[in-house]
Amino acid sequence: MTEQAGKETVLVTGGTGFLAGWTIAALLDAGYCVRTTVRSLKREGEVRAALSGVTGSGERLAFFEADLLKDAGWDAAVAGVDYVLHVASPMQVGEFRDQDVIRPAREGTLRVLGAAAKAGVRRTVITSSTRAAQPRKPSAVPVDETVWTDLSERGLGDYTRAKTLTEQDAWRFAAENPAMSVATVLPVFIQGPVMGTDVSGSIEVVSRLLKGQVSAVPRVGFAIVDVRDLATLHLRAMTAPEAAGQRFIAGGDFFWFADIAKLLRERLGDAAKRVPTKVAPDFLVRFASLWQKELRELTPGLGRRQPYSSAKAERLLGWKSRPAEASLLDAARSLIEAGLV
Repeated sequence: MTEQAGKETVLVTGGTGFLAGWTIAALLDAGYCVRTTVRSLKREGEVRAALSGVTGSGERLAFFEADLLKDAGWDAAVAGVDYVLHVASPMQVGEFRDQDVIRPAREGTLRVLGAAAKAGVRRTVITSSTRAAQPRKPSAVPVDETVWTDLSERGLGDYTRAKTLTEQDAWRFAAENPAMSVATVLPVFIQGPVMGTDVSGSIEVVSRLLKGQVSAVPRVGFAIVDVRDLATLHLRAMTAPEAAGQRFIAGGDFFWFADIAKLLRERLGDAAKRVPTKVAPDFLVRFASLWQKELRELTPGLGRRQPYSSAKAERLLGWKSRPAEASLLDAARSLIEAGLV
């Protein structure tokens, strides 16, 4: 524990989330006092159980009830806080399946920023996504933070729109409140071990492969970042003077779905015997997407390989993600050990 960290308090929004859990753990390990928000305090026990092995998860972790769509609770959660890490973001899985994700993402972020500005928080770091930095056409040249998704492009899914609009809102708010210090982190596809029993949308991909719920994999791929390294990047963006007013892409190795399936089958033996080996034709994926929203989000990426550059985070913050292979295998093994597949 550093002496400075021991005197500072950080609010992490969305404490039940995959990234939030690892971010809370990283902050506690570094010696910070941590607050986190949950939509219902009934879930406090679940989060504490997932963090039970982390030093300080008892005496240095507090919970506040706050909802992205309601004003109540945010001022109390932020009062007296030094930093805010706004990682809560609705995805079209779990409790937000078949629901609107744009409104809660945008309104929630503005609520958090408003409360942070009122409380005089030293810096707010917002988790965006590389969905907010998609070029119109894929290129072999890695995308950097100067790229923004063009919302006039046809076929963009709600999650992509939500992330782009939300980050634009955040930077507009920061410009209108110059006393605020804001940074954004744009991760690629997040992988790594689960902490509890609540499987996130990104880990659901590995989970469904292991369960044999996918008969053939689509010709879609992702750059991958480890959730533990992503948590580290949030902490560095929170305190580094150089991070103020900056976007940071958190990128890593690119894997096709077929590569992920092959890795699991080769390295996990019988535990991966239900993982498919066939690749679904593009026309079949597009046809099935007419009825399945999850596939509808994937179809714009069919056959698309787009690298992302983390050079800025490496240069300014000394950050780098571990190999994607390790993240994927750790994700799979944690699901198996927890009895979730």
